[in-house]
Amino acid sequence: MAASEENSSLFPIFILTMMALPLVPYTIVKLCNAAKKKAKSLHCQCAVCSRSGKYHKSLFKRISNFSTCSNLTLVLLWVIMAFLVYYIKNMSAEVQVFEPFNILGLEPGASDSEIKKAYRRLSIQYHPDKNPDPEANKYFVEYISKAYQALTDPVSRENYEKYGHPDGRQGFQMGIALPQFLLNIEGASGGIMLLWIVGVCILLPLVIAVIYLSRSSKYTGNYVMHQTLLAYYHLMKPSLAPSKVLDVFIKAAEYMEIPVRRVDDEPLHKLLLLVRSELNLDSKNIKQEQAKFLKQHPPLVKTQLLIQAHLTRETMDLPPTLNGDLKRVLELAPRLLEELMKMALIPRTAQGHGWLRPAIGVVELSQCVIQAVPLSAKKAGGGSAEGIAPFLQLPHFSEAVTKKIARKKVRTFEELREMTLQERAELLSQAAGFSAAEIEDVERVLEMMPSLSMEIKCETEGEEGVQEGDIVTVQAWVKLQRPNGLIGALPHAPYYPNHKDENFWFLLADQNSNNVWFSQKINFMDEATALTTASKAIEEMMEVSGASAKETSIAVKEAVEKVKGGSRLVMGKFQASAEGNYSLTCYCLCDTWIGCDTKSSLKVKVLKRTRAGTRGGAIVEEGPLLEDGVEEEEEIEEEEYDDYESEYSEDEQDEQDKKKGTTANGDRRKKSKQSSSEGSDSEDE
Repeated sequence: MAASEENSSLFPIFILTMMALPLVPYTIVKLCNAAKKKAKSLHCQCAVCSRSGKYHKSLFKRISNFSTCSNLTLVLLWVIMAFLVYYIKNMSAEVQVFEPFNILGLEPGASDSEIKKAYRRLSIQYHPDKNPDPEANKYFVEYISKAYQALTDPVSRENYEKYGHPDGRQGFQMGIALPQFLLNIEGASGGIMLLWIVGVCILLPLVIAVIYLSRSSKYTGNYVMHQTLLAYYHLMKPSLAPSKVLDVFIKAAEYMEIPVRRVDDEPLHKLLLLVRSELNLDSKNIKQEQAKFLKQHPPLVKTQLLIQAHLTRETMDLPPTLNGDLKRVLELAPRLLEELMKMALIPRTAQGHGWLRPAIGVVELSQCVIQAVPLSAKKAGGGSAEGIAPFLQLPHFSEAVTKKIARKKVRTFEELREMTLQERAELLSQAAGFSAAEIEDVERVLEMMPSLSMEIKCETEGEEGVQEGDIVTVQAWVKLQRPNGLIGALPHAPYYPNHKDENFWFLLADQNSNNVWFSQKINFMDEATALTTASKAIEEMMEVSGASAKETSIAVKEAVEKVKGGSRLVMGKFQASAEGNYSLTCYCLCDTWIGCDTKSSLKVKVLKRTRAGTRGGAIVEEGPLLEDGVEEEEEIEEEEYDDYESEYSEDEQDEQDKKKGTTANGDRRKKSKQSSSEGSDSEDE
């Protein structure tokens, strides 16, 4: 009986322990994530962002954001834990150790006469003949009589002094922390114990494993469905134009699960009339084209129309159901675009290269989604490579405003950014008719926009120069600067309903072959992680080069200062291609801002593989490069290098680039064959 009472009293402690094991670490992770989100509160302060309500949280909005299923469950579990702690601390049924001297109120080693006196005194108080209280009777029988017998009987006292119990050595007992009412069931304690062990030790882990495996078989680590990755992989093409990237993007399996309702048919038809100019429909047969478009899979039609409505900012008249679907579409967009970018950069060629053109198209689509700018606005025109799209991300700007300032010979976004505050204020007030408050909003956004610069270096560790098949190390420092002095901040995106971090993609690519040799994602929000990564990379690099401890320490300090100053280290490796001169381009593309991308040229000369010890000098430089012995045709090809422009709907140009790349590769092969034949002739002589 005592053992069952002891097990029953331990039941709350057992439950408390089982709850605390997963709950405490999960709560810590939850609080850390909340602290990180709170640290990312540096956002745009313009009037348009303030009116959007994305950063201003009222009491009702904070309560609604907190009142999620996970948060409410977490709070409920902590309340239960607090109640268990209080119950365990104040429960009356405590497990008492049998101490006969303490029960009789005596000191250990008391004489027999003292034991008898104490027993007679307690008998007067608790004996059933003297005290009719049932509790007193129970206490007298179970404690006082047992204690007196243990101290007066020679055998019992010897057992108590030797083993701590009047009955002698006690056997090992096993129990389970279950409530008393379950243990009181006659003949069922063993079965209940078995069911408890099976439930807690077998069934519960099995259920958790089944749930985890079923979810992991459907989703990746980035919470994107495997079916989506499969569709993106097969639909991705090397010549995919940026205007066609959207058609691949909406094929995500997540978007196929968006509900299709009959009540949404009429609003979607009205929406089609508003955005059909962005759907690349044939204007000559517009009715047939519209009917053909509507015959597609309903979730595809709905998703594309909602995205186009967001890009053209035609969402004011959407019904609540479609507004909810649009928020879901935009919520999934960043991580789907990131996976689509990875599918473009995944190694596709024998050399492990990705594709440049679809990668640029994905970044352009991401920029337009975050800034709510139509893809057609990125068409080159008016002297700007990116059209009027960069202007449309500014507050109070429209297509009409861009035409007005273009009459003042401000046709590119770079020209607007390079103007002084006074010049820009005069231009916007006189040409566009902006008020002082609207001009201030524009200035606040321009102060938030990042400017990027890069320092790139390619080399083969421990060797001089680059030969065919070498493992080349890329080291680049990408520095971000803003006019307001911030490094990490949330972008100006009043039409995008969710928080979105600035991410940048570093690409080392060959435009002629449409190949990406190396790629890496960069983030300027987490400085602590950047410090750790840069320090570790510099230490490993200095260790490989055989530098001393002092030199390594100096290099690490310099890297730390660069990171704190707004730079991020990009390091990686790629395998050198075949022999030849390559005009590579280093891109740093932003996935949120339009017009903030930067690039730098990099000339790489890959030598023919020779015997060990016969390597040439270092032939990797950044920027313009003039080499002796280079034929005039190669110099002409280098001079024809054009600056990066938006590749929106340039299929004909791609075909020319393919032909040009094919002829260049053919010339390289002819030269390599000629040099190899000359080498063999010299060996024969």
